[in-house]
This record gives sequence, C-alpha cells and structure tokens, in this order.
Amino acid sequence: MIIVYYVLFFIAGAAIGSFLNVIIDRLPGNQSLIKPPSHCSVCNTRLSAKDLIPIVSYIWLKGKCRYCGAHIPLRILLVELITGLLFILVFWRFGIAPQLPVLIIYSCVFVVITVIDLEKGIIPNSITYPFILIAILVTTFLGSGINNNIFLIDYFGWRQNLPFLANLFDSLIGGVLAFVFLLLIAIVSRGGMGMGDVKLAAMIGFITAFPMVILALFLGIISGGIVAAILLITRRKQRKDTVPFGPFLCLGALIALLWGSNIFNWYLGY
Repeated sequence: MIIVYYVLFFIAGAAIGSFLNVIIDRLPGNQSLIKPPSHCSVCNTRLSAKDLIPIVSYIWLKGKCRYCGAHIPLRILLVELITGLLFILVFWRFGIAPQLPVLIIYSCVFVVITVIDLEKGIIPNSITYPFILIAILVTTFLGSGINNNIFLIDYFGWRQNLPFLANLFDSLIGGVLAFVFLLLIAIVSRGGMGMGDVKLAAMIGFITAFPMVILALFLGIISGGIVAAILLITRRKQRKDTVPFGPFLCLGALIALLWGSNIFNWYLGY
C-alpha cells in the first residue's frame, strides 16, 4: 500500500513541477502566471492537454515542440522529475503529518529560487518577502524549524507557558542572525555576494529558526565552497567569476529541515 502513496506523491509532485516551470519562466519578468495560457515560446502555438502531461509529454515528443519542432529546454523535464522526487522524500521522512504540506511548499520554493538563480542570477523579492512573513507565522504555530526540538532556549519560562511566543522568538532570532551574518560577508566580499542572497538567508533563518539556522548556513557555505573549488580546479570558472550561492543556501535549508535534529544528535554523539 505504501508504494501507492509514493506513486501518488510522485505524480502530484511532477504536476506541481510543471507549474513551477511556469513560475520560473514568468516571475523574473513580472509576467502573469495565468495569462497567456501555456504556449510554445518559438511559434506561440497554444499547447494542448496532451502536450502538458508532466514528464511523459517531454519524453514522448523527444524534447521538441509538436508544432514547430523547436527544442524544449531540458530544465522542463528536470524540474518535474526533481519536484516529484522531493514530494516522495518529504513523505518518506515525515509521513502524513502537519509538517508534510509545509515542507512540500518550502521544497517547491527552494526549487524555484534555485533554478531562477542558476538561469538569471537573481533571487526575486517577490518570493523572499512574502515567504519571510509566511515562515514567521508557520514557525510560530508549528514550532521552531518544524523538525527542531534540541537546544531550544526557554525565554523567561515561555517555552512551557507561552510556546507560541517562544517559537516566534526562535524564528526572529534565526532570521536576524542569518541576515546579519550574510550581510557582513556581502560587505567584506565587496560584491562577491549580492543582497538577494542576504535576503534569502534571512528567509531561511525565519524558516529553520534558531538554532537550526546555524546548520542550514553551515551546510550551504560548505557545499557552495566545495563546488566553487571544483569549478576553479577544473577551470570551468575563473577567480573573478561569480557562482550563484542561492542554490546552496536552499540545499542547506532543505537538509536542515529534513534531518537537522539527526545531524545535531550524530555530531554530539560523535
């Protein structure tokens, strides 16, 4: 029976991934997500339902437009696949629980930010600002970092008597800490890091909350540093070239949300 759930979550994730592609294409240009309907960007022909079946349509059409034969970016397929797999991963980690829809939404947001940053080199404020507010509300009512139950500070005894207020403080501390830390790096690097990354870090801080934000930032910085070093060694990038940092912040946040407590406990035990 569990296999059926995995299949259903994958199908739902792939379908959502198809919509995420629309967001990725249109949001940076401040275009409507509804109008015009999905169409080929080359011949402008409106796509029919059979052209929009997630994953299947891309494979069946061999990555080409049915009407003009223009190449369809591989990213379309990858986003649908990755989103489907993320839905399975979150369900496997938490099952049917209050965290499930929240983490699915956060995962989708991280996918959108990652792809836009990789393709356009920007992180839209239209994503970070609303989700800062959403993250504060969610963290306040569902708990710090959603999966975080260690090292929690008992502010004036609020943890027992006023848990919502304590959760709010965790979120605020996480967001401010991440914002200040990345802002200092941006100032010191003199353009090596943009304000989009700083605001994204703040959003992640509000999502993961204190102290899980420390792990999220650490994982993002380490993974980004490793990839940057590999690109330099292989000469895919030069020292003056920029490497988008948003994807690594999103990766660190996702790992922290899914396995943060396990990683902390493993580290302390080690």
